Amino acid sequence: MTEAVADPRRREIRQGLVSTTLTSLAQGVQWLLLALLFSILTEWVGMVFCWPEEGLQHSRSMLEAEIGYLDSDFRRSLVTSSPAEFAKAVADKTYYVLFEITRTVDFIDWLSVPPGPDESGLRPRLYSIYEPFAEFVIAGMQVTQVFSVRLAILTLAMPVFALFSLVALVDGFVKRDLRRWGGGRESSFVYHWAKRSAMPLLVLSWVIYLALPFSLHPTFIVLPFAVLFGLSVSVTASTFKKYL
Repeated sequence: MTEAVADPRRREIRQGLVSTTLTSLAQGVQWLLLALLFSILTEWVGMVFCWPEEGLQHSRSMLEAEIGYLDSDFRRSLVTSSPAEFAKAVADKTYYVLFEITRTVDFIDWLSVPPGPDESGLRPRLYSIYEPFAEFVIAGMQVTQVFSVRLAILTLAMPVFALFSLVALVDGFVKRDLRRWGGGRESSFVYHWAKRSAMPLLVLSWVIYLALPFSLHPTFIVLPFAVLFGLSVSVTASTFKKYL
């Protein structure tokens, strides 16, 4: 009888864990899509107001610069033996899935050919609409590739966050034991504040780097946020009140 009562509770717990995981994944995808949309819109605004003389070349230069960072400074990684090839493969796969499988490239090529003087029908009308925005469409496709390369770089940088958090966790537990045996004061406010700030710092590093409208070495994004993330983990562990 006891087992019959306990089984439904276990099922509820499992359902809660599954729903929580799916919700977290959905929120992560949502943030990634928002970052991609923001980066494309920023590139379009910049082509009109900030770098009109560069135009389409700006997004091409960004893509070359991001891959150049990998070739020069990311030659080894715990995730893959060849970071540059990994990032290029991610960018090519993203381009293939988003633009080639969906036949977007073929549709753009079909629209890009100027209609003949005697041609009539739907294509000349679509060409007249597409032609003024052709560079913006191609720039959006190139920014998507830049986004993919940056996503690969952040994936390669995740061991840095893991290493910082591991060191911070050990340091925090040592401080916690010293505080317990020394009769130090406890603060639940600091604990909850540090606990809640860890994940937003990790998400914020991804969103900021993915949405940057210019090329920046990933070290200037990854290291500061890794330090802040490690600091939040250390404070959380050092102010943890329950016995382990």
